Amino acid sequence: MEKTKTNCSCGERHTLRGEEERKSLMNRLKRIEGQVRGLQNMLERDAYCADILTQTAAVSAALSAFSRELLSKHLHTCVLRDVRAGDDSAMDELAELVGRLMK
Repeated sequence: MEKTKTNCSCGERHTLRGEEERKSLMNRLKRIEGQVRGLQNMLERDAYCADILTQTAAVSAALSAFSRELLSKHLHTCVLRDVRAGDDSAMDELAELVGRLMK
């Protein structure tokens, strides 16, 4: 299921996801992409400002929902695994991450 791969030659960390989780996350992102294209189309056809702003709020809400889902998965897999293995640096990383998300 979820594993963090740290032996990558590029030095980056990776999370290996199950096919169902990957598909669910990708579907969310594709819907958000469609919403952003909708915003572009609205602007191109000079849609009313309030209508564009309403659609912008929907895109923001969709991105927030995506982030919440991914954060929940991260907490229940990567962070939990690292803490159980005695790696307290996972909590420092999490605190920094939450700080970035709350901007």
